[in-house]
Amino acid sequence: MVSTEKERLDLEEGTTREDQQAYDQFVALYDESLRNLTEGEIVRGKVMHVGETSVIVDVGYKSEGLIPLEEFEDVEGRVTIQEGDEVEVLLEKTEDVEGHILLSYSKAERMRIWTDVEQSFKEGRVLKGRVIDRIKGGLTVDVGVRAFLPGSLADIKPLKNLEALKGKELEFKVISLDRRRNNIVLSRKAVLEKEYEQKKAETLEKLQDGVVMKGVVKNITDYGAFIDLGGIDGLLHITDISWGRVNHPSEHFAIGDEVEVVVLKFDRETERVSLGYKQKGEDPWVLVDKKFPVGSRVQGKVVSLVDYGAFVELEEGVEGLVHVSEMSWTKKVVNPSKLLTVGQEIEAIVTELDLQQRRISLSLRQTERNPWEDLTHHFPVGSIIEGKVRNLTEFGAFVEITEEIDGLVHVSDMSWTKRIKHPSEVLKKGDTVRARITNIDVENQRVSLSIKEFLPNEWQDFVENNRVGDVITGRVVNVTDFGLFIDVYDGLEGLAHISEIDFGGGKLSDHFRSGDWVRARILRIEDDDRKVGLTLRGVTPPSEAEIAELEAAARQSAAAAEAAVAAAEAAEASGDGEPDEHAPA
Repeated sequence: MVSTEKERLDLEEGTTREDQQAYDQFVALYDESLRNLTEGEIVRGKVMHVGETSVIVDVGYKSEGLIPLEEFEDVEGRVTIQEGDEVEVLLEKTEDVEGHILLSYSKAERMRIWTDVEQSFKEGRVLKGRVIDRIKGGLTVDVGVRAFLPGSLADIKPLKNLEALKGKELEFKVISLDRRRNNIVLSRKAVLEKEYEQKKAETLEKLQDGVVMKGVVKNITDYGAFIDLGGIDGLLHITDISWGRVNHPSEHFAIGDEVEVVVLKFDRETERVSLGYKQKGEDPWVLVDKKFPVGSRVQGKVVSLVDYGAFVELEEGVEGLVHVSEMSWTKKVVNPSKLLTVGQEIEAIVTELDLQQRRISLSLRQTERNPWEDLTHHFPVGSIIEGKVRNLTEFGAFVEITEEIDGLVHVSDMSWTKRIKHPSEVLKKGDTVRARITNIDVENQRVSLSIKEFLPNEWQDFVENNRVGDVITGRVVNVTDFGLFIDVYDGLEGLAHISEIDFGGGKLSDHFRSGDWVRARILRIEDDDRKVGLTLRGVTPPSEAEIAELEAAARQSAAAAEAAVAAAEAAEASGDGEPDEHAPA
């Protein structure tokens, strides 16, 4: 390079005219090249040297430029260039005080990026960027320069958690920019909407009833799962997830799962799609009659308990019902959870099969022997048994016959003649009694007992201690149009016909009330029919003093009876609160 006028003259003295012309032409071209380098322009240069703090770059000017090394370092501090590399730099100043030109690699990169961003904005092109951080109103994105992504434009639907996008490499469109203010606004929604429309068009071409498609679980609800088939969502209803029982779709799927589904129905006008998952496999009910014929012993798992029984899964998609009436031969099952638990493995007998209604009836009790079938052999009608009183009800007492079977002593079979209002007047829970079996109903699982023949016989006592013509004192228990019924002995009633009563005319109810004390004479004793005829004629009524004594004795007896009833009810209430399991339905 010619640097001084003296050197030029020396060169001229030793050269020809042609050499001189070539030299002058070269100098003119060089001067022209220097005049083309202007401040603020991006120029290409060559890395001449990489130092510890700076990089020397030759851009074809009369002197090289220095650029700080840090402008060529990546985020991890590694130098990204080496000697000989060509780079684009910004010419900030043609010459500083030391004679060097001022260059900047980072500013050139920034100008280039801005130019690219502006160009993509004009052309509607997509930019790639990395989400940096969450800020008020949206997110900051690095597209080479910092840009802003509003939260409302982060997705097609509003995102509840914008933080989920942080650190992700995504595609965006520039929707506005202001270079002077370094302001760039992006939209991811615009990119997704375009992709969505493309996918939707492709999916619509494939969609038809019966086709198998792949999709991604987009949302899960109580009634099913929504599957993104590619621009179009389809509903996989909970009833079409499995042939078996599904309590909630989340048992089978999670958001983001890729699944293969069958298109059950597609309405092209409304773009509604119904999907199936279980339909990929064969309906298990097709072979149910061969796998689980009536009378077969099967195994299964209890999957649900209801008031009326238990549902048992025999295999996926096939369930049978064990009704409460088929759970035990002897126990009255009010709550199935007292016998079974969800998840329990059990054996049962198939008792009924309805393929059309998809129903299988099962029996738990038929897996065991029926104790009622043996009862008539061991305890025929007329047999005398001895057992404990297990439970008292308003209509009678249940007495243990075997460990599994109880018999009922009705209140009418607790006394020969006395009207028993409550069994506690005769028995209490836990008593051991003798009873005779009077009837066995195997079909309805009921046994009738009687204990009156093993208790005092009021009629016999009355006959032995009273004769026709005797005068007795009793209480009126019922007033009818044809006479008075009078308690003559410990609940034994006699009848005084209206023709055997002297009264002042009108109705008997005008002169007598239930509870009145009267005196009567025995007219007849009919042993076969156990009837007593009475007359009030010619008999002196009891005095007030006698009535007072009779009332006192009656109150004392009534109080004792009430105490016995109360004690029985209290004992019953202090139990486990459940109805007696041996009581008949």
